[in-house]
Amino acid sequence: MPSSTYTVTGMTCGHCVSSVKTEIGKIDGVTSVDVDLATGAVTVDSTAPIAATDIAAAVDEAGYEVAV
Repeated sequence: MPSSTYTVTGMTCGHCVSSVKTEIGKIDGVTSVDVDLATGAVTVDSTAPIAATDIAAAVDEAGYEVAV
């Protein structure tokens, strides 16, 4: 099962974490999303590789940004 980790900037609270998890979780094939608020690390597990642009779009929809 593919797993990728991204760094998301701008999250400051549990609601931020929830928003990011919800938006990424809507992507087809995503099986789990783990967010570490302290570091901004977001780990995405999926049934197949997910395009980084799809992750970035979901994070943007939640109101945050994937660090480059």
